[in-house]
Amino acid sequence: MESYLKVGDAAPDFSLAATTKETIALSDYRGKRKVVLAFYGMDFTPG
Repeated sequence: MESYLKVGDAAPDFSLAATTKETIALSDYRGKRKVVLAFYGMDFTPG
């Protein structure tokens, strides 16, 4: 069963590599700063 986020749901924690080569996690900022997450499909795809 797949789980999807709905408008207003809290984002699950995730981490990624920054351009500075350090790893940044959403949990590093949760409750400390406001974070805006933007998601988009792969480049050069319709939609």
